[in-house]
Amino acid sequence: MSTVRKVPLRKCIGCNEMKNKKEMIRVVKTTEGTIVPDTTGRMNGRGAYVCSLECLGKAMKNKGLSRSLKAEIPSEVYEQLKEAFAKIEQSK
Repeated sequence: MSTVRKVPLRKCIGCNEMKNKKEMIRVVKTTEGTIVPDTTGRMNGRGAYVCSLECLGKAMKNKGLSRSLKAEIPSEVYEQLKEAFAKIEQSK
């Protein structure tokens, strides 16, 4: 008998769909209050997930990221996320 492992799912704040955690980028509000993209997916703090550049645009428009992290998001964080999605697109 083989065991079937559960795939961790998380909800994208842009499209509100449940997707594989590994396919998404996590944004973290650390205990110090700084907001940074988490490439490892293991940083301590409150996290929110975005699955694509399109969903990042939706999250920016409806302030979903700031609502999820309960903080105002600096524009530098959005720029870092856009760069991260650009790198992902190049590697495909």
